[in-house]
Amino acid sequence: FCTPCLQECLKPKKPVCGVCRSTLSPGSRALDLEKQIETTETTCNGCNKKMFLSKMRSHAASCSKYQNYIMEGVKAVTKEPLHNTRNFPNRFTFPCPYCSEKNFDQEGLVEHCKALHSMDAKQVVCPICASMPWGDPNYRSANFMEHLQRRHRFSYDTFVDYDADEDDMMEQVLMRSLRDK
Repeated sequence: FCTPCLQECLKPKKPVCGVCRSTLSPGSRALDLEKQIETTETTCNGCNKKMFLSKMRSHAASCSKYQNYIMEGVKAVTKEPLHNTRNFPNRFTFPCPYCSEKNFDQEGLVEHCKALHSMDAKQVVCPICASMPWGDPNYRSANFMEHLQRRHRFSYDTFVDYDADEDDMMEQVLMRSLRDK
């Protein structure tokens, strides 16, 4: 994870996991996971050197063959943007579909709706889904609160490249998985 994303997840008000966005217990360390990282051996995809997972990050920073391997993968799935940045949809801040408040990040919208609109049964359009390339800006959710809690526990930005062609990405993933065996 990059530093800004981690800092967003570790906000003092409610630290959450960077992947699933579930609440983190303050001060608890995953000692079993740390032990597993210290004792699990892996191979560098660049130079084929064997090492423990705990050493992989520092090795990757200095291994030019690994950096070439990563750049090869990035080049394979990166394309020129097909859209003008002025027409780029806002996927970072959202209005509340129930009231006039605006500029919520995804987590803020979920918290706001839980606190102020949990009993509102009005069918509304999810502003998060409507901003996605696959979203329907006219679809009204029958149970918006349930939808928020099930569909928006994590940020799509963590897992989605909005500019990449899905077929090209799938082909690259399959090719890399065969090559990495």
